[in-house]
Amino acid sequence: MNESNQQNSALKIQKISFWDAVSILVGTGIGAGIMSLAYGAKDAGFPVLVFWIVVAGLFTTISMLYIAEVTLRTKTPHQLSGLAYKYVGPIGSWIMFAAVFVNSLGALTAYTTGSGDVLASLFGIPKIIGSLLFFIPAILVIWFGLKILGAAEKIITIAMLFMVLLLILATFFGPKIQMAYLSFFNISHAIPVFSLVIFTFIAQYTVPELARGLHHDAKKLPLAIIVGMGLTALLIILVPMAALGLTGPEHVTEVVTIAWADALGQWAFFIANIFTLCAFMTSFWAIGGTLLTNIIDKFKFPSEWDLKYRLISLSIVTIPPFIVAYTDVIGFVEVLSITGSFAGAVMGILPIMMLRKARKNSEREPEWSCGWIAHPLIQYTIIVLFVGAATYTMLDLLHILPSHW
Repeated sequence: MNESNQQNSALKIQKISFWDAVSILVGTGIGAGIMSLAYGAKDAGFPVLVFWIVVAGLFTTISMLYIAEVTLRTKTPHQLSGLAYKYVGPIGSWIMFAAVFVNSLGALTAYTTGSGDVLASLFGIPKIIGSLLFFIPAILVIWFGLKILGAAEKIITIAMLFMVLLLILATFFGPKIQMAYLSFFNISHAIPVFSLVIFTFIAQYTVPELARGLHHDAKKLPLAIIVGMGLTALLIILVPMAALGLTGPEHVTEVVTIAWADALGQWAFFIANIFTLCAFMTSFWAIGGTLLTNIIDKFKFPSEWDLKYRLISLSIVTIPPFIVAYTDVIGFVEVLSITGSFAGAVMGILPIMMLRKARKNSEREPEWSCGWIAHPLIQYTIIVLFVGAATYTMLDLLHILPSHW
């Protein structure tokens, strides 16, 4: 993409490296979801979890590659809501923005409360103070934009990989993995696990940001997506494997690192909690940074670096999660879960509609296109999977369907 093509956009070019882009994707995926997958899969078993990670990871990656082609067919940089406006109209744009906003609000709220819990357990401080301390580096990195965000994600992601490797090695050479715990499975509990996994993988909203950062080497965008999602899948297999294999399904905790650390010893308590904080932070950066630029793009602010509008956008990103986290809003958590399922359905349908329209009204020749993975059969499969997961989650929350089949 040429620099001249960017002149009319409020979103400015900030060059990031290939590994910065990969790290942003890994940082997005290694958030609250990885902490709960082992617990969510304890009744279905580890083989069922791995199967769904492969299926959900594959089709989510394909959906993200659709968005990659859309961005490469578009002259000016936009976020998902802006791309939706261009290719599916104002209603589609508002639906996409709503999906990004509610999904982000739910995730950022979880990281706000989770960081408070972790820092409170580490230092014996009030949870709200812990969340405020977490917010300082969270807000600063988002404020400085995509280039700094990519570099920070890379540093923390490397640190997380070392911590996970250390915990896994300690598990194998210490208490050891019990293969009986990992070979157990019960397919009657499979559907809830799929819903959990597919929402853990949702990261379509990061693709336009990666495209903006890799504008100087756009051919690497699809490879960055594939590598980033592949590493994410590997991590969300390894962490539940070690935790379930060590503690067994009966003793795994809702936040996986608690039981894992308890089984390994006091030193692991600190490593596991630092890993959890890093996971929260990297995901907060990626999701918060993307939401900020979606707000700028959707409301047509003059520039993402206009001080007034950047402050407004950052306030929208950071203040609502804190208010939701520390006020007793009756039923709000359930509402967030329902709107999260809505976001999943939107991410399954709209990227396909956008790709089809972008191919008919392409503004430029893309450096890369999807080829056979854009076959209608694959597109319909994505719709069925995402909408099915969203529908199950919503009906389960409303107690219409059983929690296992």
